[in-house]
Amino acid sequence: MHVKKGDTVKVIAGKDKGKSGVILRALPKEDKVIVEGVALYKRHLKGRTGEIGRIIERSRPVHVSNVKGVSATKVASALDAPAKNPKKK
Repeated sequence: MHVKKGDTVKVIAGKDKGKSGVILRALPKEDKVIVEGVALYKRHLKGRTGEIGRIIERSRPVHVSNVKGVSATKVASALDAPAKNPKKK
């Protein structure tokens, strides 16, 4: 894997393309990472004794090929630059 827990990454493909966040957990056997604030879904928790039911948002795992490491000092990345087409006819 090219990223690890604690790295700041930017999503380069999928529904959340362009979003960035910190890796909370890496799942190397599945080649996936859980990124803070990306691929959110709502989970309904049933009330238990002494607790009230509630709805929480959790992050789904994202495949590691869909994220790109972002340096804190290098804000402009290749993703933000316009695409170049060297094979123009």
